[in-house]
Amino acid sequence: MKAAVLEGLDKLAVQEVSTPTVEDDGVLVRVRACAVCGSDIRMFHHGNPRLKPPAIMGHESAGEVVAAGKRVTKFKVGDRVAIGADVPCGECPFCEAGIGNNCPINYAMGYQFPGSFAEYVYLNRIVVNYGPVHKIPDHVSYEEAALAEPLGCVLNALELSSVHLGDTVAIIGAGPIGCMIIEAARLMGAAKIIVVQRSRPRLEMARRFNADVYICSSEEDSVARVLEETGGLGADVILTACPSPQAQVDAIAMARNRARVNFFGGLPKGQSNVTLDTNVIHYKELFVMGAHGCVPRHHQQAVGLIASGAFRMSQYISHTFPLDRIAEAFAAAESHAGMRVVVKP
Repeated sequence: MKAAVLEGLDKLAVQEVSTPTVEDDGVLVRVRACAVCGSDIRMFHHGNPRLKPPAIMGHESAGEVVAAGKRVTKFKVGDRVAIGADVPCGECPFCEAGIGNNCPINYAMGYQFPGSFAEYVYLNRIVVNYGPVHKIPDHVSYEEAALAEPLGCVLNALELSSVHLGDTVAIIGAGPIGCMIIEAARLMGAAKIIVVQRSRPRLEMARRFNADVYICSSEEDSVARVLEETGGLGADVILTACPSPQAQVDAIAMARNRARVNFFGGLPKGQSNVTLDTNVIHYKELFVMGAHGCVPRHHQQAVGLIASGAFRMSQYISHTFPLDRIAEAFAAAESHAGMRVVVKP
């Protein structure tokens, strides 16, 4: 089969590799779509301890089951499936508690397990039994279904942030994830949604998702503006959907008393030691948390929401490329010129 193989830092080559052999408890999927995530770009440039080149990346995918082992009962040939990233080991205390994204082994598709920037992806026993693999109905395209993975991550973050009916939600970062947060927060009952973005072109792209207030932080003081929009009180929920230390500082400053502040966007290596005014957290009784990835339950919820039409995932896809042009796909994703970039092997 053809696959995009990460041979080393900044070395990604499309080449012929062996099609995986299907064992009795495994499943082989013909990949029809795999989106490019920011973490794929980071691994391309900087590597990751869980990824040992030569390796196949790609963890936001969908395709068709073409072979299933004789002991597999959950899937059959012909099933259309969406595949997520985080795979619980199924046995540790965190996985048993239903928080497999906190599993100390931290298995993931496109990391320890070969991913979907390939014509076929193999789902081993652990992925089949415990992983984020869910059937999709015929009316949902493979491209849309591939985005169930990032949407599942958004659902996890908002669940942890406890968005309530009538809340004011501030989102710092208006990329695809930030825009998904707009729509999900609205579904959860947010009354007012404020979006903060440094880049004016990116902010303008986000207007189609109908937040209530859009603030360009390179042109005005975003903290002052959020306070103005909330009568001086601050937002009830603030999520940082960007890799910015300053965004985390600003999130604390624009929080209402007892607000939930979620550091959703991870920071680059070497920039994660951020100085925060902890007296603000103390006296305002703020709840400060992080969120990363999701568990299979969130992935299944995301598939259901996409299937119901609650999210029109097609509006999140700005570019598509064949596998042979994956270098262009990565460049388009890294340029931030559009929304999600999808590779179609």
